[in-house]
Amino acid sequence: MDEANAAQVGLAALVTALAHDVVVLDPATVDRYATDWTGLRAHGPALAVLRPTTVPEVQQIMRLAHEHRLPVVVRGAGTGLSGAAIAPPGGLVLSTERLNRIVSIEPDDEIAILEPGVITAELDRAAADHGLRYAPDPASYAISTIGGNIATNAGGLRCVKYGVTRESVLALEVVLADGTLISTGHRTIKGVTGLDLVGLFVGSEGTLGVVVGATLRLRPLPVRTETLVAFTASLADAGAAVQAIVRSRVQPSMVELMDAGTMADIDRHSGSDLLNQGKALLLVQTDGYGADREADELVMVMAAAGVDARRVHGAEADRFVELRRTGRGPQPDRWKVGGDVVVPRSKLVAMIRTIEEIAVRHGLMVATLAHAGDGNLHPALSLLKNPGETRPPAVLDIAADELVRAALTLGGTISGEHGVGIVKRRWLRDELGTAQLQLQRAVKAALDPLDILAPNSFLAEDGSEPHSLVHLVDRPVG
Repeated sequence: MDEANAAQVGLAALVTALAHDVVVLDPATVDRYATDWTGLRAHGPALAVLRPTTVPEVQQIMRLAHEHRLPVVVRGAGTGLSGAAIAPPGGLVLSTERLNRIVSIEPDDEIAILEPGVITAELDRAAADHGLRYAPDPASYAISTIGGNIATNAGGLRCVKYGVTRESVLALEVVLADGTLISTGHRTIKGVTGLDLVGLFVGSEGTLGVVVGATLRLRPLPVRTETLVAFTASLADAGAAVQAIVRSRVQPSMVELMDAGTMADIDRHSGSDLLNQGKALLLVQTDGYGADREADELVMVMAAAGVDARRVHGAEADRFVELRRTGRGPQPDRWKVGGDVVVPRSKLVAMIRTIEEIAVRHGLMVATLAHAGDGNLHPALSLLKNPGETRPPAVLDIAADELVRAALTLGGTISGEHGVGIVKRRWLRDELGTAQLQLQRAVKAALDPLDILAPNSFLAEDGSEPHSLVHLVDRPVG
């Protein structure tokens, strides 16, 4: 039996075994689910979309996919920026969107037990009813799912104090490639029994199993939050102020940096007036019982670095945070390459200068946005589209490569929160080295011996087609 006929036999088995509303075959719907925010697509169409509502349905899907050797990619809300959820040709898209129950909030234990399709903001609102919150704060929190956050080990605006998703995941329920259901981790805050399989699955981008349940750590809502804004004369001045904040040993909950290009984008799409106030903007928050004293200290620290910061409150503070989070918009008239690199905080200014040098050398516009407190930069390099162009010019790919390699040279990493996927796969060996990459592939082979889970993602064997960082669908990054 040839591969195409075998796939149809497997699909028929799925249709027979599952409820009628679980298997989606409509070509337009399948096509929509087959990509993420990168807009990248495989060379052939996916076979079907599967939308289970129960864990046993997920197990049945994986058992049949394993039996018929059907490739499977797991998808949450499709907001990923690394191409980790691109459906392989003739494969299945397993959507977790209907596994969306918050099973319980346990305020005395400060945990939440939930399914992967829960929207991040919905969990945060539910926790707030108990005086708690989910600390990771991705910019896409209003639409991204917890399962997607776990898959990419997502970061966010508050990571400088509370860490990325990994620091808030205590336990996971995972369906393996053959349909086996396992429970990993603990519902206790401390627990060190055995190997840390929770840490293994977080950030694995759907290559090792399907997360069907999570126990997450919640944090108390801060009794007080203070917000500082500082417009600076240059991006380098803002970077120097960030270094001064780090050296102060004050622990802010947010340190966000926006350059002139980013502020221009926000002004264009939100009707704000940021760019007239400076060449760069720092947005800083402190929280907790000592928030006011920490804010006072940071005002003095930044002043000593030559940057004047002012405290803002209420609606004004909320407005600045919301502009940072959602103020930017699409730029359909431009080709854009977006980055998600991290460098040691001591190298932040050097990386900022390098980004600007790359832009000048290649005649590109630059807009840099950064979770500056932890060294995570989201530079976007762009140029206007020429009439009739259907593919981005090669110069953008060259600039992307230079940008990533500059971060590695400074002791950084190719991804801080968006994951690797197919977009950044080509640099994986440069960061990990051959021995570690082979070890990671061996781990995948142990859990997924038939290689049916995301077979074309970041752990794909050498020789598979690399993909550019250039976004084919324009989305704000970071």
